[in-house]
Amino acid sequence: MFGTEKPWLKVYEGHLEPESAVFGGSLHDLFRESVERHRGKTALTFHGTEFTFERLQALVEQMAASLAAGGVGKGDRVALMLPTCPQYVISFLAAMRLGAVVTQVNPMYVEREISHLLEDSGAETIVVHDSAYPRVKAVLAETNIRDVIVVSLAEEPENLESGHRSFGDFLEMDAEPAPEVGIDPVEDLAALQYTGGTTGVSKGAMLTHRNLAANVRQSLDMFVDDPAAFEGNPKVIGALPFFHIYGLTCVMFLGIVEGLNQLLLPRFDVDAVLDLFLNERPVMFSGVPTMYMALNASGANLRKHRLHEVRTYTAGGAALPVNLKRSFEDKTGRPLFEGYGLSEASPVTHFNPSFAGAGREGSVGIPIPSTDARIVDVETGEREMSIGESGELIVRGPQVLKGYWNMPDETANTLRDDWLYTGDIARMEEDGYFYIVDRTKDMILASGYNVYPREIEEVLFAHEAVAEAVAIGIPDEYRGESVKAFVVRRKDAAVTGADLIEFCQERLAPYKTPKLLEFRDELPKSAVGKLLRRVLVEEERAAGVEAGTIAPPPPSPS
Repeated sequence: MFGTEKPWLKVYEGHLEPESAVFGGSLHDLFRESVERHRGKTALTFHGTEFTFERLQALVEQMAASLAAGGVGKGDRVALMLPTCPQYVISFLAAMRLGAVVTQVNPMYVEREISHLLEDSGAETIVVHDSAYPRVKAVLAETNIRDVIVVSLAEEPENLESGHRSFGDFLEMDAEPAPEVGIDPVEDLAALQYTGGTTGVSKGAMLTHRNLAANVRQSLDMFVDDPAAFEGNPKVIGALPFFHIYGLTCVMFLGIVEGLNQLLLPRFDVDAVLDLFLNERPVMFSGVPTMYMALNASGANLRKHRLHEVRTYTAGGAALPVNLKRSFEDKTGRPLFEGYGLSEASPVTHFNPSFAGAGREGSVGIPIPSTDARIVDVETGEREMSIGESGELIVRGPQVLKGYWNMPDETANTLRDDWLYTGDIARMEEDGYFYIVDRTKDMILASGYNVYPREIEEVLFAHEAVAEAVAIGIPDEYRGESVKAFVVRRKDAAVTGADLIEFCQERLAPYKTPKLLEFRDELPKSAVGKLLRRVLVEEERAAGVEAGTIAPPPPSPS
């Protein structure tokens, strides 16, 4: 369909093979093999408690047995609504053991969002953090959930509804060992990774066992330039949320495969992370730009906290500002490597390889092994653009999703002849390095999370005082982008901006809620009456950085 030229392979020469040796089994097979290779090593550390690979495997088997006793089998959806913690790792791997499908649920989601994901996925079991338990209880009647397992990171939760169980009690069920399950890694799903939808409804990216296993291997081949440096059970900080595909693949599974001791943090706290750098001497840290910004803004001497001793820093989830990269590298003396990916690609497709220098500023790097990438015209998606010309980025490889859950039209539009149409505008230079220029979609990228304006607008339209509404992304020094809403009130309505923001807070996760809201007498429209979002975006850009930028909050973001 498109040309065969891959100029990035010249960068590979002498360092990397063009194809990754993808693991042929299921994710459970991958875990089981890792346990055999890394016996005696520590897999996880959480608040001073260490879990060896063998102990982790035993807990996974216990959890799988309890889930199976509760009726969970191959293909059933198990929702996980947890921060990064051992219970998440155990639950995810137990689901893989049974051939079940994990439905990823962000613990920040509010009732409306939770209800949609649980109803859409058809999940009948949920493992939920106690802080989110009241929100889950409130929507159970709208879902198929029959088993609720509640996780507390302190004492065992109390006052649970009848039939709901604490994680500890559930794990200790006197259940028969889980049955062996045949899994086809190419066809069978491992996870539903929900991402924003242009219609305002989140869509579940169907990721198979092969998708995730492949991307772990591909990422390792690109990230780890010297395997010897990662031998002997070194430590890696697990500050990224594992419900986010970046954390799942590039921290949790990468650590399991490589035999790393993952120092788990349920939330990113800059002081806690600095203490880990100082006292634990990790070899690797993966984060979104907001994490690096918080470290930069902490006021701490980063070299005194031994950040200069960390071998590998990777950034993803959102565009890495060039000034942030320069500042962090100046303060630590270590390179910060940027990559690119999306939920639909498990997620990594591009990365700046360390063997090629300190990373190309402003570039997301080159395609990782076993990955092809092209730039095509936005109008048809069928004409390949010339070197240096901008167009839509499309990718192909073993990490690309199977499709969207129960959305054949969305699948057909996004997957064409095995090519994933990313919706991002990019260009490729002669040496094979790619640069993200813009987005064809209206998506807002806030703190590494995809936010679709339509979802925000649907919430605003639900307010009786709102006649018209448009949401856009505006520059935010801390989050990359934040949401700004433009609203036309209904005649004689007396609603305030604070009223509408509070209305949104009750119905949207915090990162989706507008940070700014502007009332207008009318909004720009086309000749046929279509609201012109792009005009508002251009107006904000023309207003300049001073008027359109939200300053960063204090350090220690939640």
